[in-house]
Order: sequence, then C-alpha cells, then structure tokens
Amino acid sequence: MIVGIDESKFGKCKYNVGRIVEGQWVFGGICRQIRSFFMVPVPSRDKDTLLAVIKERIEPGTTVISDCSSAYQCLEHEGFTHRTVNHSVNFVDPSSLEHTNNIERLWREVKRKVPLFGRRKKHFVGYLARSMFLMAYKEDKRFHHFLQEVTALYNPLQPPQS
Repeated sequence: MIVGIDESKFGKCKYNVGRIVEGQWVFGGICRQIRSFFMVPVPSRDKDTLLAVIKERIEPGTTVISDCSSAYQCLEHEGFTHRTVNHSVNFVDPSSLEHTNNIERLWREVKRKVPLFGRRKKHFVGYLARSMFLMAYKEDKRFHHFLQEVTALYNPLQPPQS
C-alpha cells in the first residue's frame, strides 16, 4: 500500500490576507489504492505527535510519501518505506514520479466543506467529521450509512446502559 501524508492548518488569516495565523493543525493521510483516508486534529506538528498518529493509523511496511519535513525523517527506522517530494524544487519528483497531490486535493475538498464564517473552535471536530462523512459516502448512499452509524451507536435491540 502507498499512503500520502501531510498536515494542514485550518483557520483564519489576519485581516483576511496572507498566511493563516490562528487555527487548528490537522494531520492526514490517504491510501492511493483504496482511497481510504484519515484526518486527526493535532496540537502541534512535532515528530513525536505525528509519529504517534502514523503508528496508530498506518500499518508497518506501508510505503509512506511525504514532503521533506524533519518530523518524517524517522519513518524508515519505524518500519515504513519512506519516499519524499521536495516541494521547494518541484511537486512531482522527476526521477521517481512520487507526489503528494492526492493528500493536497483531500485538504482542498475538506476545506471547501468546513464553514468559513461563523464557525466556532469548539465545533471544529464536528465540522471535520461531517466533511469526512460527506467525502466517504456518495450522495445516494449517505442516508443509509448515516442510519447504520446511528444504529451502531444506539442499537434498539439492546437495553440502554446506565
């Protein structure tokens, strides 16, 4: 399996101009073969934080493709095959044809579904979960999958737990 990983910041630009200065970092990955993905809000982008998520979400032996962040340099020692793309030089490595386009597209899709105005920090995880649900299921199957998830949480055949 090949999984592209990256982190992205969700938030606001100061005076609606330039880089995002306040916001929430989210770390994510997408499997090229089966298109499954994950997104996890993280407090920081340091090596220990990201490595903990990688170990929890990605099977050892998987090929992981990332940018050249120093946080990912330990992946070879942790049982992963690690390939990198140096974005300061190009977006597709000319020798290996490796890229992170899939995860970059995932961020674009998610950010389009998260409200820009009127959002509250305390609801961010809910916005992220909603975006993931909308992306995971096609429109004509969403209601069915929603009911399956509700049934898993509130099974009418089992007595309520107190």
